[in-house]
Amino acid sequence: MKLALVHDWLNQIGGAEDVLEHLVRMYPEAPIYTSMYAPDLMPPAYRRWPIRTTWMDKLPGIHTHHQRYLPLYPLAWSRVDLSAYDVVLSNKSGFCHGVQTDARTVHICYCLTPTRYIWELEHYLARERFSGAVRLAARLVARLYRRWDYAAAQRVDRFIAISSEVQRRIRRYYGRDSVIIYPPVEVAERFTPAGRVDDYYLVVSRLVPYKRIDLAVQACSRLGLPLLIAGSGRDRARLEAMAGPTVQFLGYVPDADLPELFARARAFIFPGLEDFGITPVQAQAAGRPVIAYKGGGALDTVIEGKTGLFFAEQTAEALMAALQAFDPADYDPQAIRAHAMQFDSAHFRRALGEYVARALDLGNATS
Repeated sequence: MKLALVHDWLNQIGGAEDVLEHLVRMYPEAPIYTSMYAPDLMPPAYRRWPIRTTWMDKLPGIHTHHQRYLPLYPLAWSRVDLSAYDVVLSNKSGFCHGVQTDARTVHICYCLTPTRYIWELEHYLARERFSGAVRLAARLVARLYRRWDYAAAQRVDRFIAISSEVQRRIRRYYGRDSVIIYPPVEVAERFTPAGRVDDYYLVVSRLVPYKRIDLAVQACSRLGLPLLIAGSGRDRARLEAMAGPTVQFLGYVPDADLPELFARARAFIFPGLEDFGITPVQAQAAGRPVIAYKGGGALDTVIEGKTGLFFAEQTAEALMAALQAFDPADYDPQAIRAHAMQFDSAHFRRALGEYVARALDLGNATS
């Protein structure tokens, strides 16, 4: 099987790159096609990978400000011809599913989400202060790129969604069916319940507005509950300004220290609307319940009353009510951990490997 991996860009580390690393382990000989690659900003191990970039890699400043070149990505990906491969596996949240293939190639898109900033533009515009002219231009551009994005999605042979929420979006925006294979989370070896639980609630997140960490800060400040926040980002100053004395900002926490931090928390707070959300799974693998907003990927990963509880509105008041109703004695750490095991990376590798092999067999049978 001659297989190629496709990834939107390589200049930052996040959930998409976690998935890519697992794909590289599964298919170590596969070349990785990406729009651009900033080796100095990525883990050293990436330098051993057979990474192939587009002409966008040479654009000035793109390694640190790739968003500026948003209108060019569809053009760049449309010129990448991967017809020589048996299987193309695209790891997509942007435009990389727009590569060219022919009838002999099976293109499988592992869809992290349909392209958010064109299909859900109004959410972005609502969070930022833009002039009326910028908003109008953004809406016009988004309308054009939705047509391109939809057409590119029709050339994909098979879609895999990372959650029920993403599956619904694939159907809504692309009119395509998909199967769900949850993204890989390193839980089996890395996380385990602790011998004791300390008196704090926990948030682990990038500090950016859409994560809605402000809800956790406001709720815990008003209730006088201890809250530890691990992570950094451009929203930190605003969050610190609204925080009461019971809220502590830890900044960047090394990966090696996170398992114990999760395992000793009273509960993990997850107030954002996410496509999937790895941190709630990590918390549950450490035996801790999750207090989450009732939407997005949390609906797939949290079982209300067994591994956590939900609040139905993204308001500080709704989260406060959930915190007041929460009792850690209602939850069994071992049952919580057992639930998290279904999201372990071993399940991802097995399910995806079987799906790719089956899709290739079916493609060969119909060609």
